[in-house]
Amino acid sequence: MTGPTAGTSSRRAGLEKAVRAYGGCWDTARGLRALRDAGHDPQEKNTRHILRGLAHEGLLVKAEDRPVRYISTQKESDGSS
Repeated sequence: MTGPTAGTSSRRAGLEKAVRAYGGCWDTARGLRALRDAGHDPQEKNTRHILRGLAHEGLLVKAEDRPVRYISTQKESDGSS
């Protein structure tokens, strides 16, 4: 599969895992770094879309509009998994 959504679910899963593991503040730049560290070749637009989706699901809360910045709702030392 090589279309525009190829690998989107694995990038989303990778970014969700990073947010759950590290918590804290998230913006597009941090999302891009986390995805690259996980072995992906992310695009900014897709990364922003994933962050919005995680916020819609309640894993992130928007803290700032411009530039957009989110805060994880997960505690960094949660320990559950």
